[in-house]
Amino acid sequence: MAPQPVVTGLSPKEGPPGTRVTIRGEFLGTRAQDLIGLKICGSDCLLSAEWKSDKKIIARTGPAKGKGDIIVTTLSGGVGTSTVQFRAYHETIGPLKESAVWIEESPSQNFAWGRRTLTQSGLTQEDPLGLSIEGNEQKIPEDLRDLFPDACGDLAQEHFSPAWFLLENHLATSFEDLKAGLAYLKRKVESQKEGQLSFLKSNAGSVIDQLDTLMNIRDKLQEDIQLHGNEPLNVLEESIENSISESQKIFTDVLVRKEKADSTRSVLFALSRHKFLFCLPNSVDRRAKAGEYDIVVNDYSRAKNLFGKTEIPIFRRVLEEVDQRILSIRRQLHEKVVKMPQSVEQQKKLIKALTSLELQQSGTPIGDRLRNTDPAWDAIEARAKYLESTFRQTFDQHANKDAAGTQEKPKARDPSHTPARVNFCEEICDIAASQLPDLWRLGQLYFTGELRGPHDPKPGDFKRMILNAIEKFCVYLRLAILIAGDQRALRQSSGLAWPIGSASSTHQFLPWIPQCLRYTRIAYATLITLDLPSEALDIIQKLIDEVRLFSFSIIFKRATDRCKKLGPQESWELGVEDYPGATLLPSAVESLLLETLEEVNSVCMQPEVREGNLLEPQSDGQREVSQRLQEFLSAFSGVIEELAFHSHDEETPTHNVSQLLGFPNAQQPDSVAHSGGAAVTWEQRMLCCLANYAYCNKSFFPHIGDIFVRFGYPLPTLAIETSRYTVNQLFTNLLEEYVEHKGDPLVGTIEPSMYLGPFQWDHEMEIGQLRPYAHECCDNLIGVYSEIYSISPALLRPILESIVQTISEELARLMSCVQRFSYTGAIQAHVDIRLLRDALECYSNETAKNYFLEALEAINPPLNGEQKRKADEILERVKRNMRLQLLCFSVKEP
Repeated sequence: MAPQPVVTGLSPKEGPPGTRVTIRGEFLGTRAQDLIGLKICGSDCLLSAEWKSDKKIIARTGPAKGKGDIIVTTLSGGVGTSTVQFRAYHETIGPLKESAVWIEESPSQNFAWGRRTLTQSGLTQEDPLGLSIEGNEQKIPEDLRDLFPDACGDLAQEHFSPAWFLLENHLATSFEDLKAGLAYLKRKVESQKEGQLSFLKSNAGSVIDQLDTLMNIRDKLQEDIQLHGNEPLNVLEESIENSISESQKIFTDVLVRKEKADSTRSVLFALSRHKFLFCLPNSVDRRAKAGEYDIVVNDYSRAKNLFGKTEIPIFRRVLEEVDQRILSIRRQLHEKVVKMPQSVEQQKKLIKALTSLELQQSGTPIGDRLRNTDPAWDAIEARAKYLESTFRQTFDQHANKDAAGTQEKPKARDPSHTPARVNFCEEICDIAASQLPDLWRLGQLYFTGELRGPHDPKPGDFKRMILNAIEKFCVYLRLAILIAGDQRALRQSSGLAWPIGSASSTHQFLPWIPQCLRYTRIAYATLITLDLPSEALDIIQKLIDEVRLFSFSIIFKRATDRCKKLGPQESWELGVEDYPGATLLPSAVESLLLETLEEVNSVCMQPEVREGNLLEPQSDGQREVSQRLQEFLSAFSGVIEELAFHSHDEETPTHNVSQLLGFPNAQQPDSVAHSGGAAVTWEQRMLCCLANYAYCNKSFFPHIGDIFVRFGYPLPTLAIETSRYTVNQLFTNLLEEYVEHKGDPLVGTIEPSMYLGPFQWDHEMEIGQLRPYAHECCDNLIGVYSEIYSISPALLRPILESIVQTISEELARLMSCVQRFSYTGAIQAHVDIRLLRDALECYSNETAKNYFLEALEAINPPLNGEQKRKADEILERVKRNMRLQLLCFSVKEP
């Protein structure tokens, strides 16, 4: 409601009835129709009011008297106040002077008969005291009408007041001058009396003529009495009546027409005067069709204020017609209020007009027909239903479109085309961001009282309405976005289901999930600014957290798929300084992981306004991070395993055989041409894969944990330890495969080489050198040593220990199978076994050492002192001769 009108200025501030005054102030109405009342000194002056602006009104004063306030009444602000007053007075009005109001004539204002008519009373007379009025311009500060309410200073008036006259004309005259003026006035009166007697003397002839005329009139009257009797007036009266009757006969038609004309003139005057009321039925219809409902409300309110309590039948009949038209307009307005779509401002305008008309018609039989309607609440319900129907229509439209696209052949679908699910998410988020704020603002206008009528508000129903709309919004988004989750319970509760598409369409949609998250966040940010209840915002926050976690899962799955494709891209370039033998594959995986974490942080893991932290302890987010990292690292381990074993299956390398048996020794398998053009053997690949496994277990996986911590994640201990366990298992399997590939052929050549030709241990033989089988065993081990050392020296011990153990076990078996050694055979066997034991001591574990000892103990009979001495001499000489071969086994590992 607008502020109350306030009158702060007036010009002029006094005057008689009909004075044109200019009223100034604040909030004097928004338009001419808003002005519904104007009183000046208690007199209604609305009919003469002319509205200029909200700060200026021009009007004419009514027949008021005395001081009073100027009260302005507007439809928007109500009854106003005034800080100034107007003084109304009645001035002397002669018979020929115009007046805005009717002035009752006093006897002194009637025309006087006789010589007084010759007196020029209207002319300005000289001062009766004979004093000059010069120097008396000073005026008394007080209003003389307040001092003499029933008198005046005019000498020609009956209520002439000498005191008024003196205060008005001789305020500054001295007392001596006033005494002199009084003496002058007395002399003037005496001279006027003497003047009358002299007048009669000078006009004696005229007086006598007048007396003669009067005598003649008397004589005529006496003659008439003798002729017509003592009642001559009766005859005169009868004659007059006859004259009247004859005149009436003559002028009856004229008088009748005159009466009709007067009646028509009166009717036309009434129509002209009350034109507003009689034109109101058609006016409200015309304004309503034009959408000018505020003018309809103002006109109807003005008519109710002016004629609401009238008893005139024609006025009441017109008002009843207007009431019927207003009732029809109210029905039309109610239909327009609930008709969607439309803006909140349009609904607000319609609701205000409808509420105002309802208040104007309340209490009347016609108005009570629609008294149970609440237009504002009906508008809220209509907007809520329209919002839900829009959600459903959008869902059905895009779901059907996606179903139709799924039935197309894969070749007919454009991979670059935006999936229907993404378009749906964008559209439904736009709908929520535009229509939910409108629904909320309309509800706030209702509950703050701006749009509420006489009905009680329903805050609980409105809150449920908002929560239901947001829940539906989130249900539709879950069905469209969270395709990997179990949606059976959601489908049963909502009765909705997005058509299940093909695997290719689902795979095409997955990269768009971060974009869907962005659409949802934009809508959420818009709703946060509305000051919605926390329950409503929590519903959307929960959905966003789920989509964020799903986006994280999708991005990491995509990274896992990319990691699985790193195998064919392996260049077998050794680039890890901390661990020789490891290739650039872990570095490529680290780059892929860094890229993935940066993408995840920018897309979903960094919480925005009013979003939860997905990495809370023991939360689903932390478990999801651990699981996805574990899958990623397992995929990386699988890539290494595939590079090792798949290459092995393709190449089927040739095993080493003894040169003593007539076959090439340690023949290398065919080289495999890498995609980059580099030739890499199977053994080199196996060693690089083993080095990669060892590097991951030792350094790379802990480094991955540090990367996660640097990006703000908790240390994924479970995923790293699980991956390290997996890598250790794969390392063991790969090591067994390599040891088997290298050790079995080497061990298999010992027995054939030992018994090559007619050699037998129980025969006497030449001694002094190492047997060929021992030479060949050392040479083969040196070849394996060189191959491992050139790739990854750190793998020497785990590989050679297993091969040495196998060799020692084979020697122990062979020696235990010999029944008896000759004298020289025992010395030779002792030299061979001790040389191998001493040369391979650095790579012999306790089991291997026990096997070497068992082989020496198996020599039967045991060596005596002489045999031991000879054996020691031969062993020293052989070591000197083979010092270069033996030196490689003594090189320390890096």
